[in-house]
Amino acid sequence: MAKKLNITPLHDRVVVKAAAAEKKSAGGIIIPDTAKEKPQRGTIVAVGAGKKDEPLTVKTGDNVLYGKYAGQEIEIEGTEYLIMRESDIVAII
Repeated sequence: MAKKLNITPLHDRVVVKAAAAEKKSAGGIIIPDTAKEKPQRGTIVAVGAGKKDEPLTVKTGDNVLYGKYAGQEIEIEGTEYLIMRESDIVAII
């Protein structure tokens, strides 16, 4: 059961929960958490109402790919999320 967020993004913004970071190591090298690449995919957990003449094309529950430096990081109840504009999303997967 998905937990309801106490945050509502405005206009064309969405809240995304990033997928877990993947370890990319060859030969058994341990990569510290600070050196791991941030994931560029996640699941939309909240959407805004859209702009006046531009409704949003994504919806809650969509798995998406987004730009490497997209969004503003926030933490809600110990879970990290990103708030970004819909235009920062490059694909629905």
